[in-house]
Amino acid sequence: MARGVIITALFGFVLWVLIPIYVPRPSFIPGFAPPPDMWPRTVSIIGMVLGLLLLGLSLSKKTQAIADPEDAGSIRGDTPLPTLLLRFGWSVLAFALFVAAVSLLGFLLASILLLVAMLVLTGYWRNRWVALIVAVALPLLLYLFFSSALNTRFPTGSLLRALGV
Repeated sequence: MARGVIITALFGFVLWVLIPIYVPRPSFIPGFAPPPDMWPRTVSIIGMVLGLLLLGLSLSKKTQAIADPEDAGSIRGDTPLPTLLLRFGWSVLAFALFVAAVSLLGFLLASILLLVAMLVLTGYWRNRWVALIVAVALPLLLYLFFSSALNTRFPTGSLLRALGV
């Protein structure tokens, strides 16, 4: 129940405090263009709805019966807790490197590398060809959708800009 409250409060704070302060809204926006705070507001509202859903589900008796703390071993399978914590640490490092790589390599290449790292860390790298196709195709399709359909520009990266790409 505490997770649902924390998630809802976090996204509510972002929606009502951070977005109005840090996302400037120009006085004139053409009718066909969405305002610059549309996507941050959309993500914040979805996060609040998911937090409220988690809060509602945690109050259910059926959910409490499923989430028995003694049954935590069956959720994580046979993987020992230190291994899971090590993978979590590597995941945090991968996201930190992703943030640094976006400015150097650009959004698309950094996203492909991040997805490869996440597939390796979760163990879905066993079928390498399928994982490699997913790791390349998913960021590429998302990049094409956002850049073509929604006219959203992503960072190209200083290294690629220096190479003339």
